[in-house]
Amino acid sequence: MAEIIKGKRLAGKIREKTKARIDKLERPPGLAAILVGDDPASHLYVSLKEKAAKEVGIYFEKIEFEAGVSEGKILKEIKKLNERDDIQGILVQLPLPNQNEDKIINAIKLQKDVDGFHKKNRKCLKHGEPCLAPPVALAIMRLISATHQPLYEKNALIIANNEIFAEPLIELLKEQGVSGQFIKPDTEAIETRTRAADIIIVAIGRANFITKEMIKEGGIIIDVGTNKVDGKIAGDVSKEAKAAAGFASPVPGGVGPLTVAYLLMNVFKAANLQKSE
Repeated sequence: MAEIIKGKRLAGKIREKTKARIDKLERPPGLAAILVGDDPASHLYVSLKEKAAKEVGIYFEKIEFEAGVSEGKILKEIKKLNERDDIQGILVQLPLPNQNEDKIINAIKLQKDVDGFHKKNRKCLKHGEPCLAPPVALAIMRLISATHQPLYEKNALIIANNEIFAEPLIELLKEQGVSGQFIKPDTEAIETRTRAADIIIVAIGRANFITKEMIKEGGIIIDVGTNKVDGKIAGDVSKEAKAAAGFASPVPGGVGPLTVAYLLMNVFKAANLQKSE
């Protein structure tokens, strides 16, 4: 039976640390979240971020648009937020209904990009330069390190729909001596790749995609998927696969709480970056 890596407990410690640091600031930093459309999951994620932000003393502002809003209108709002000195962090809740995500994210001021998706932040991470790293990547790395397993010369397989998700992870894994590789879920003979991986990170939004037959027994599985099955939240990894692994993150209670905790930490870091400008 796998050891469950509980992200919620780890997240609690990070949030405590962030709150203590924010309490020492002259004024609380501000976080603005742009929410487009009426996707229930996106609305839930933003409300969780709002609650968490307020708990650690971050001022939170939510800007909502209808699904059919023009890119120009969103870009105009981002320009205003970039210029405000009471807002230190800006995030756009993804996915967007049909707008160009890259164009919109890259309009965010680099030092306010608390999700770490701006192309320049991604480039800095690749070159080992100081930057705001994506909270989800930091969360995954924290879960992996919580296993206390030797990581040097291990190999990790990242199964995701988009290379943007995998890119920062590959760089952070490299720092730990882990070789990371990105593949899409429809890759041919995927089972051969997954069975050879010491670490599997999966974020595709397909319930129970990873089965017991697809994993290396005793390996590490990080499940980033969020799906609804019979009214309950389920990940991308089956219960049987998680049971056969050495370590596995739960859904819910794994990557999610830690991602929010690192987002709050990024807001604090962004506030410091802007203070020293």
